[in-house]
Amino acid sequence: MTTQIPDLSEQEQLRYISQQAADARVNVEIETEGMTLNLGPQHPATHGTLRIIAKLDGEQVVAAEPVMGYMHRGYEKLAEVRTYPQVTTLVNRIDWVGSFANETPFILAAEKLMEVEAPPRAQYIRTILHEMSRIANVILGIGDMGVQVGAVTPIFFAFRDREYVLNQIEAVTGGRFHPNFDRIGGLKDDLPAGWIQNTKNAMEKVRDFCDQIEELMYGNEIFQARTRGIGIIPKDVGLAYGLSGVNIRGSGVDWDVRRDNMSPGLVYDQVDWKVWTHPDGDSYSRMWVRLQEVREGTKIVDQLLDQIPSGPIMAKVPRIIKVPAGEAYVETENPLGVMGYYVVSKGDLNPYRVKIRSASFNNVSITPWLLKGVYVPDIITILGSLYFILGDIDR
Repeated sequence: MTTQIPDLSEQEQLRYISQQAADARVNVEIETEGMTLNLGPQHPATHGTLRIIAKLDGEQVVAAEPVMGYMHRGYEKLAEVRTYPQVTTLVNRIDWVGSFANETPFILAAEKLMEVEAPPRAQYIRTILHEMSRIANVILGIGDMGVQVGAVTPIFFAFRDREYVLNQIEAVTGGRFHPNFDRIGGLKDDLPAGWIQNTKNAMEKVRDFCDQIEELMYGNEIFQARTRGIGIIPKDVGLAYGLSGVNIRGSGVDWDVRRDNMSPGLVYDQVDWKVWTHPDGDSYSRMWVRLQEVREGTKIVDQLLDQIPSGPIMAKVPRIIKVPAGEAYVETENPLGVMGYYVVSKGDLNPYRVKIRSASFNNVSITPWLLKGVYVPDIITILGSLYFILGDIDR
């Protein structure tokens, strides 16, 4: 039976009722099931093979779970069947973008067990190469962040100017990505002729890169809109999750192993430099601190180059390395954060146990907390701002 509405014809009444029913259908909230979105296990924002399982409500992340292990290569166990000099071949592949820096803490741990100290000249060169590895690594991370927000030019600039640094690393070590140059008690070789001046020229190129990228990318309103206020990590949360390096300094924590807990064998205390922090804790802050650290790294290298002492590059160590029984832990400030090696020896030619504290593993641990509540496009920029290498996770 048709509902009667006063002062309307029957046709108008039917039209009125149909309109009301349509409005009612529109206003009813439709409940739908959430969606699960797989990012990976191959995605450009993850710097390797990582999988993020994101549960979504519309475009908002309800929960996110990182799935690791796709690149696991078992370096900790492989080290048990390698001699101490052979281990450097393995560990410089953990973070393949800053490989020499991976060798340093392991060699320092072995030297600590053997009570051996590299000569001053070797310590200076070791510190220079360690810092150059940081610079080469972070340059690439900065350029890659441009790709995450849709800009290709920054990564081209990064690859272009990173080559100047890699050329100098190759000139002294013979390897661009995997130097295998550090030795217990010193270094494999001395510096080639002209290397110091060429390295200073490379540092100048890097400073030019920083100026260009700051204007091109950091000053871009799209980049700022995609990073400012996105992915905020309060300092207490970052510390609770064990974040280190730029990811914690970008939350205002003034802590750097190079200054606050430096191991014997590196000479950062011989030069004047600054630890950069930013109070905001968002994606932009982390990228801003990285840019300042690249500039600061070139200043460190320049000062060390001017101060390199003369003398030998190797201490007196046995031809066959046999590390006394004991255990030692050494950590350094690597490109991605704190890198530590806990080495246990039973007096043999090879380590009994090696435990690696890699920066990326701890830094990625915060992603379930950090990605909750963000929108899908922000997942990419947040992961890019954390800047991790999967070899550094799946070690």
